[in-house]
Amino acid sequence: MMKWSWWILLWILPACTSSELVDPAGKSEHATQRTNAQLDAVAVGSTCDSATSVAATFAPAAGHPGTTALPIDDPRIVAWANGVLDIDYGAKVDEKWKVPERALGAAQGTSTDVVSLGEGGAITLGFAQPIVDINGPDLCVFENSFSDTFLEFAFVEVASDATVFVRFGAYSRVTSPVDTFGTIDPTLVDGLAGKYRQGFCTPFDLAWLYGRPEVLSGALDLNSIRYVRIHDIVGDGTELDCASAPIYDPYPTTGGAGFDLDGIAVLEAAP
Repeated sequence: MMKWSWWILLWILPACTSSELVDPAGKSEHATQRTNAQLDAVAVGSTCDSATSVAATFAPAAGHPGTTALPIDDPRIVAWANGVLDIDYGAKVDEKWKVPERALGAAQGTSTDVVSLGEGGAITLGFAQPIVDINGPDLCVFENSFSDTFLEFAFVEVASDATVFVRFGAYSRVTSPVDTFGTIDPTLVDGLAGKYRQGFCTPFDLAWLYGRPEVLSGALDLNSIRYVRIHDIVGDGTELDCASAPIYDPYPTTGGAGFDLDGIAVLEAAP
């Protein structure tokens, strides 16, 4: 759900009846929505990747000691997604939030310059140059939460050639449903996009995927990631983390329902 006080909801934004979907090869298509049967059918791994699952707590909110949040002006950001390969909106999202090109280029850190995926929706973005595994996090996902605790989550999946997507392991220790305007302690979740407030991104390290069968077989090349898919989590507990625990976030939501994607940054190696 879009995260504003009720009076902000009175703002009237221009209706969007169509949008330009652009792929990294420079092709475009004028459409309100495009789904790719090949991408939609791709299998996704769901393995827990690291020892963080046994940690007492996970990283805290942006600005707190030990956070992993990166600011929108972090000097390590060197590139952004530049093409929409696939968009499949979920339930309860209004037309005015179906503007996929808002996910392209630099994140804006605002509540409005986003594409809302709807409950269970997904978007696949491409990059002009492949993302490679560097020293430290390799990509970072921006959402538009107005606070440190009103959080909407999504899985993050990567692919080298759009035939095999692999999902980062995600953990949730939120043990009970969260209502529409409920809050979540960010130290209870890890590996989920949307962990941090607007203007800060959730980082992902491709090294976490070493040891996955897709990597070992060569189906996923961690030095040539060309596609990133963001898959909204329906927050009623029906979706599970990599340890088969239910994932909860504010539910139900309407209007700008689901994950609100501001941008995906590519990072250079840490010094």
